[in-house]
Parts: sequence; structure tokens; C-alpha cells
Amino acid sequence: MTGTSTVLRVVAFVAALLAVGAAALGVGRAVGPVDGVPLASEAGAEPDHGHDADAWSDSPADGAADGAADKAADKAVDVAGLTARADGFTLELADPTLPAGPATLELTIRTSSGRPLLDYDVAHEKELHLIVVRRDLVGFQHVHPVLDRRTGTWSVEVDLTPGTWRVIADFVPEGWQQVTLAEDLAVSGRFQPAPPGQERLTDVVDGYRVTLAGDTAPGAPTELTARIERDGVGVRDLQPYLGAYGHLVALRAGDLGYLHVHPEGQVGTAGEGGGPQIRFATEFPTAGTYRLFLDFRVGNTVHTADFTVTADGAPAGSGTSDETGSPDEHQEDSHDH
Repeated sequence: MTGTSTVLRVVAFVAALLAVGAAALGVGRAVGPVDGVPLASEAGAEPDHGHDADAWSDSPADGAADGAADKAADKAVDVAGLTARADGFTLELADPTLPAGPATLELTIRTSSGRPLLDYDVAHEKELHLIVVRRDLVGFQHVHPVLDRRTGTWSVEVDLTPGTWRVIADFVPEGWQQVTLAEDLAVSGRFQPAPPGQERLTDVVDGYRVTLAGDTAPGAPTELTARIERDGVGVRDLQPYLGAYGHLVALRAGDLGYLHVHPEGQVGTAGEGGGPQIRFATEFPTAGTYRLFLDFRVGNTVHTADFTVTADGAPAGSGTSDETGSPDEHQEDSHDH
């Protein structure tokens, strides 16, 4: 009798262990790996010179049953600028805290060996684009630091207010693909967060009225069009800025995920102005609120307009893109000359 009782207790104990293991496996699948996207340098992968937002999303899967869930997870990962370390590169701030007001911001991009990265490819006329913005999306600054090649340190002057700021570095290491890294910067003082606000597709800056149009449904490539007017007339003397007639930065509210936005078309030849419309190709990966900042140059002065976009609903049909902007072009021909 005692032997039978002992066997029963052993069987019950093993069953309990199996149950605990199954529960832990379920939790692991629900949470997922902490660093689900491998670093290119650590995985032994060659640089993908055609890297884009979906570069990691086409890896072989165990099956097609969870395809929709996998794509949704990929879209969350695809947003750049969420970490200070990616693809074997690390963004390191010289000082994680700075005083309010004008200050010198210094940073270093390090390779997987810990050495400062010194060699960059030029993208949009610069080796490194730096976005500095407070986490409530106030105080946007698009600046271009200077590299000290003796130390590998980048430095630039910024103007900061109290709060937590996001420092986003966008660059292309020589022979590599585009990399976006971000780190938080603390600025001491009394912080008063600004609310995200309602959707706003028109901004007036320095006398210029800028209107943004386009399909903002999440999960599909889209084209956004910015139209610039002054005194009700389309501006046709836009000057090239960073290799295009405009530079658009899109940030997702909350985590400040950084969207890659590409200007469409080419700048005119010497002496020719651009405008009044600038087109950009991008994709809103998830539903949510996004803040967009447009830099454009007129009269040798750079102006910055900003917009608040709500991405929700389903992508519009193919006929929508043709309707967006086309009537304006006909109106420009009749009113702008």
C-alpha cells in the first residue's frame, strides 16, 4: 500500500511540473523575446544595402497560420528610433543631463567593438541628421552636428527647456544601411507637459500657410502632399534644402517612433524654383497619433511647419490618391500665374 501511494505521489508531482512548464511556455509566447530583432553584426549577416522598413519582416516562418499576427508584430518593430543600440551601433551621449537654455550637446556613435564610428556616407547632403525634441513633441530641432575625427565626438548647439528630451540620430555608416538610434536626455527644471492636441493638417509659419493632404490610414504605403502658400498664392520659389524642396520628419506620439519619409521628385536646375507642392512617400505602421515636422527654405531661410495626424481606419481606394492634389494643380495654373 505504501509503495502504491509513493508512486501516485511521484506521478502527481511530475504532472504538476508539466503543467507549470506549459504555463511558462504560454507566457513566453505571449510576451516574446526581449530582443526579437537580431543585430546584423552579431548574427553574422552581411549589410543589406537595400534595407528598408520591412527588411526583417520576410524571414522564414514556421507556418502561415500566424501570418497576420506576425505582420502586426513586425510593424511594431519596424518603427525606428526606439533604442540607443541597433545593427551593432550604439548612440552614447557625453552627458545624459543638460541645463535648460542654450547648451552644447555632444554624442558618439560606437561600433560593436566599442570604438567611435568615424566613416559615414553622405545622405541628404549630411553625414548625420540629429533630431532633438521633447517627449511631449515640443521644441523640435533638426540640427547637423560637427564631427571631431580625433575623438569621434559629434557636437552641436541646442536650446532646451525643462523635461525629458529625445535625441534621435539618423545616419548611414560607410558601406552600410541607414541606421536610426535614439536616447533620452534629461533637462532640469519645472516641466509642464503639453497635450498632444487634436488632428491639425494646416499650419501658418512666418507668413506661410502650409497644408498637408494624403491618406493616413495605417499599414499601407502612402503619399503625403504639402502645399505652401503666401497671401493665398502658391509659393513657386522654394529653394533646395538637404537635397530636396522639403524635409519631413514624422514621430509617433508616446514612444516617439521615427518614420522614414522620402521626398518624391527631383529638385530643379540652377535658377529654377520649386513648389507650391512637395510630395513625400511614407507609411504609418500602426494606428495612433503622429506629429510631422516640415522644413522648407524660401529666401535663404529655413522655416518649419508642424502637423498632428491621426492614423486610423482602412487605406483609401486607388482613386483617392489621384484626387488628392490634382484639383489644386489645375487651380495653380489658373491662379498662380
